Formats: sequence, structure tokens, C-alpha cells
Amino acid sequence: MQLRRLIPAVALLLTAATPTAIAAENPYERGPAPTNSSIEAARGPFATASTSVSSLAVTGFGGGTIYYPTSTAEGTFGAVAISPGFTGTQSSISWLGPRLASQGFVVFTIDTNSIYDQPDSRASQLLAALDYLTQRSTVRSRVDATRLGVMGHSMGGGGTLRAAETRPALQAAIPLTGWHTDKTWGSVRVPTLVIGAEDDSIAPVSSHSEPFYSSLPATLDKAYLELNGADHFAPNTSNTTIAKYSISWLKRFIDNDTRYEQFLCPAPGRSLLIEEYRDTCPHS
Repeated sequence: MQLRRLIPAVALLLTAATPTAIAAENPYERGPAPTNSSIEAARGPFATASTSVSSLAVTGFGGGTIYYPTSTAEGTFGAVAISPGFTGTQSSISWLGPRLASQGFVVFTIDTNSIYDQPDSRASQLLAALDYLTQRSTVRSRVDATRLGVMGHSMGGGGTLRAAETRPALQAAIPLTGWHTDKTWGSVRVPTLVIGAEDDSIAPVSSHSEPFYSSLPATLDKAYLELNGADHFAPNTSNTTIAKYSISWLKRFIDNDTRYEQFLCPAPGRSLLIEEYRDTCPHS
């Protein structure tokens, strides 16, 4: 009789202890265990909302839109700032806002001070946007200021690399068909996913994305994804391949969520969507 009473008690104790043990192992995991379908979906498990930030309310960049999960039941979230490319506005990369936020991130798609700003200026603006997001924004209490990343298209991609070089405390960087006159990035210490496009005639992979990737330190967690048959403007419209690997990269390195390692290592093979993929698997 005593044994029969003891078994449910032990089971209850183990059930109660398991989530705590998991949380202690990685307190940054957010959302359910991922599947291939879940990271390819147009929306993830988190409901989201957005708020506009006027250029008149900020300094150092041109304002933008913040997308964020509405529930804080699981705690704070990592965050990423995203820059558009030359002559582009935040509308050109706005699709990434709700898509990434619904996977458990606070996402800031920004406008730059001028649509003609060069990559290094965009780098400074990405960092200014992150500082605003974590220190002054209306959603700052939702953001873990120690878990931040940067992304950007074209010159915004070049700015992403410079921002990563400038602020090594960042957790992830993803240049999207990036453009920069500087081809050497050996001092970058931020895990970086370089995404290029096979048919890019504005920032050809042979003179931009490939040398960017190759110049990153061999000891760095890094990857190179080349989109099959895509052009320079592939990141400006909803793209499942870009989303899938960006989500996996951000989850793996901003959230330290090794549940997403399966989508990055072993490296995916060539396909109708991927022309080439290189990686430094296994990740540290």
C-alpha cells in the first residue's frame, strides 16, 4: 500500500522537475521543438504584434518597425535588427519582420538616414537601432540585451558584416546578397551565415559573398548558402529558403538552441533551391 502511494508521488516529482532541468540546461529555448515544416511555415508558433518607430523619435538611424511576440510567458527574447539595401526602405525587407518574430524573436526592420547610405553607415545605424531597441523602445522589457543579431540586404548586408566586426558581442550576423568594397573579414568574431544568389549581377557571389565567407576566420562558426537561380533581389520578397536557414542560424546562435542544429549540420546538399552550401560543422 505504501509503495503504491509512493510511485505517483515520485512520478509527480519527476514531472515537476523535468521542465526546470531543461530550462536550467538552456534558459533561452523558446517555442516547441522544431520540425522542417515548422521552420518553413509562413508563421511560427508565436502570435505577434508590431509598433512603428518614427525617425523623429530616434537618433543614429531612420526609424522603422518593431515586430515582437505578444506573449512573454516564456521570458525575454533575442532580437535582430535588419537593414535594407541601397535605395531601399524597410518595406523591402518587411516580410522578415513577422516571419522571424513569430518564431520567437524581437525584430527591428529599419529605415536608414538616407536611401543612399553606404555599407559602413548602415553598420552604425544597425547598432544604433539595437541600442534604441534595448534601451529606449516600448518593447525593451521583452528583449534580452545580451542576445542580439544583425541582418541586411545588399549594402545592408555589407553593413551587417561591418557591424559584426565592430561589435563582437553580437551573437549572429546574416548578410543577404551583401555588397561591400571590403572583401576581407578576418577579424569578425560573430557567427555569420552568408547568403548569396547564383544569378546576382549587382553583387556577384564570385566577388562578394564567396570572398566574404572565405575571408572569415576558419575557426569561426560560419556558413555559406547560395540560392539556386536567384538574383540580387531575392531577399526582397518572401523566400522560404532564406527564412528557413536564417531562423535556424538565429535560433542556434542567438538562443543557443541546439534543437536547430539538425537543419544546419550536416550541411544541406545541392538542390533545386540551393546551388551550394558550405559550413564549418560541427558548430562550437
